[in-house]
Amino acid sequence: MTPLPGGRNTIERIARLGYGARGAVYVVVGALALLAAVGQGGRAGDSKDALRAVLAGPFGAVVVGLIALGLLGFAIWRLVEAVTDADRRGTSAKGLAVRGAHLISAGLYLALAASAASLSLGLGMSGGDGMHDWTAWLLALGGLAVVGGGFGFLGKAWRGDVTDRLALDARARERWAGPIGRFGYAARGLAFLIIGGFLVAAAWHQRSSDAKGLAEAFALLRAQPYGWVLLGLVAAGHAAFGAFGLIQARYRHIDAPDIDRVDDAAGAAVRALT
Repeated sequence: MTPLPGGRNTIERIARLGYGARGAVYVVVGALALLAAVGQGGRAGDSKDALRAVLAGPFGAVVVGLIALGLLGFAIWRLVEAVTDADRRGTSAKGLAVRGAHLISAGLYLALAASAASLSLGLGMSGGDGMHDWTAWLLALGGLAVVGGGFGFLGKAWRGDVTDRLALDARARERWAGPIGRFGYAARGLAFLIIGGFLVAAAWHQRSSDAKGLAEAFALLRAQPYGWVLLGLVAAGHAAFGAFGLIQARYRHIDAPDIDRVDDAAGAAVRALT
């Protein structure tokens, strides 16, 4: 397939749109939580609450519709990463784990894209987080996976290798891209540890209703001594995570395969499974 003008093929454009949409959502999530922390807004919420806030703004339905398209693009890119190994993760245990996480991420962002599209069309959002019918062992497995993801985010923030795939010079990485990315990944890591803890606790007590998400993680932080400070820091970190997504949309190196290669890789994966 011939690349589009500017050296970008269709999949790369979809990926960049996806990074931008994800970034925009988390900027709003962080901003709303930060307002709640300083007593200038309502309840700190999750990505769906952020979409509802955007819907209430000017041209809300149109903007949420565009975000839905972007999130669909991000889900497609994650699927492409998992199937074709576009980022050259390889077939080591670590590489396969990352590709597996990308596959899970594709499903999660596809669900969020569907919710955004439904909201944009005035159909409302599907209630709940899809966890209330899980069995205890699935909750435990999911909780441990989320906790593992949290440690992964924290490790990435600690190592400081968040900019390794950005087409930026060393000075830009050190001065602004790196600090924004590390702060964002640290905040997401902390939130994932809390959410994973909720899931494991729900499995232990065999009460799926105890499984909570980002909004409840924010609420738990707010309930601690000096909770408004903790919530403010994590909220700012989520806004930074969103801003880093916008940076990725512009500067991330994306070695996107062409459509034919994706079809071939998908076919090979299906044949391997059967």
